[in-house]
Amino acid sequence: MKLTGAQIFIECLKEQGADVIFGYPGGTVLPIYDELYNTTEIKHILTAHEQGATHAADGYARSTGKVGVVLATSGPGATNTVTGIATAYMDSVPLVVFTGQVPLPILGRSSFQEVDITSMTAPITKDNYIVKDVKKLAQTIREAFKNARSGRPGPVLVDIPKDVQMDTSEYEPAVIDTSNKRIEWGFHRDEWNQEALKRNLERAIEAINNAEKPLIYAGGGVIIAEACDELMTFAEKIKSPVACSLMGMGAFSQDHPFYTGLIGMHGTRASNRAASNCDLLIAIGARFSDRVVGNVKTFAANAKIIHIDIDPAEIGKNVFAHIPLCGHLKNVLSMLNERIDEKKLSSWNKQIDEWKGVFPPKFTYKHTLNPHYIIEKLSDLTKGEVIITTEVGQNQMWTAQSYVFKKPRTFISSGGLGTMGYGLGASIGACIANPDKRVINVAGDGSFRMNSTELVTISRYKLPIIQLVLNNHALGMVRQWQDLFYEKKFNSTKLGNDVDLMKLADAYGIKGIRITSDDEVEEKLQQALNMNEAVVVECIIDEREMVFPIVPPGASIQDALEE
Repeated sequence: MKLTGAQIFIECLKEQGADVIFGYPGGTVLPIYDELYNTTEIKHILTAHEQGATHAADGYARSTGKVGVVLATSGPGATNTVTGIATAYMDSVPLVVFTGQVPLPILGRSSFQEVDITSMTAPITKDNYIVKDVKKLAQTIREAFKNARSGRPGPVLVDIPKDVQMDTSEYEPAVIDTSNKRIEWGFHRDEWNQEALKRNLERAIEAINNAEKPLIYAGGGVIIAEACDELMTFAEKIKSPVACSLMGMGAFSQDHPFYTGLIGMHGTRASNRAASNCDLLIAIGARFSDRVVGNVKTFAANAKIIHIDIDPAEIGKNVFAHIPLCGHLKNVLSMLNERIDEKKLSSWNKQIDEWKGVFPPKFTYKHTLNPHYIIEKLSDLTKGEVIITTEVGQNQMWTAQSYVFKKPRTFISSGGLGTMGYGLGASIGACIANPDKRVINVAGDGSFRMNSTELVTISRYKLPIIQLVLNNHALGMVRQWQDLFYEKKFNSTKLGNDVDLMKLADAYGIKGIRITSDDEVEEKLQQALNMNEAVVVECIIDEREMVFPIVPPGASIQDALEE
């Protein structure tokens, strides 16, 4: 059948199982919006800003494993998506971002709202395309979705000129496999073929069976690969402690006795000392970020390192891997689980328990409202059955340290890029994707101010999101660094109390609750949880509150400041 480019766009989204688009209209995407008006199968969510739309699609994708979809107009509409695209790229989140473009006859002439968005986003996408022929539109969209979800997931951008949306072409429907199946052996390169993996698998099995002090370092790749059950089996079989990166939160149930906590700059004593004293470090779906490793020369210096990842580019990039295993994590762990020896609890497990008992990460400035207490009480009241999104900074670290995450895809945060203003948009996407679950965004006042305009999206669609703001009237983490490492020169990090968050919430038609002391926390959090509507909960905390432990710049993770 013969369809316009805009109609082909809609049909291809239906093929891919995409039922939600997050976007903002503009001149160069009007043909698509005109067709969206005629369909009930795809829901369009209008955000306040294109960055918010991209973060919302990101939250949708992280909470479901599906591909998030964004639609923006050309020029500033397209450039407003860049931060969200980079956020998704750093954390391996599958997105397809569609941007409108000026018509082909005026392309490259500095036309109104024209920008070369494909060149701009080339370093932060898995691939991107500009479609200059309507006959290639369907093929390009199908390829973009396949690329976004396959192998190591990530964002893909498709730029569609306005006249291509209006041109006509024959369209042949296709049956698309929208499951998240990935090729068994990862990326097929000569040095990472099946024979190489099988050889290294034998070496890994021998190293695991002979290890006396193993440590599993689990990253976000475990969640992406849906390999959490295999990880649990693996850890329990070899009796290994498990430390998680920030992106790995929820990959291993945090109420399990083998869980040691966050690893790295703000990691627990148990995790960091385990990494420094283990004789075998098994990294699974993790990339040895600088925030985890600290001083590379001293990280796991006494250990043999097994690195399991689907992306060969990550293996050996930051830390040398003695035994590389490049493949799909679910498959590799299954193969290991079939062949490794069952172990017994040992003196190593006893040592880990002692480290866990000596130092729970609860140090805080003694004041009227304790951020750890707030997050712990939130964890107790929700029993891990909600989705938590966060902003970036102290709020993010307090949440990672004190909330007990038991399931994957319940902790959603910007890890690699560290995007302030991410959480509120992400909570919108997570809420729309999971209407049966309560979504709570934990924020600092600095991050919240950046994209607080997305409250209008929450209000418009009546989303029952709880916005929990830990308000210290400062850029808390930056202020903390100034306090500890810059001689207490507090430059441009005090925000003051010039914004009344209760009045701001009211302006958007959203209820507001303020907490000022520990004895109000449980009652008022429960009040917010009982409300089947949006609510802003503001917690007034002292600006001197800090996140501990913290590893000073250039230091080993075993030399963290603990108070």
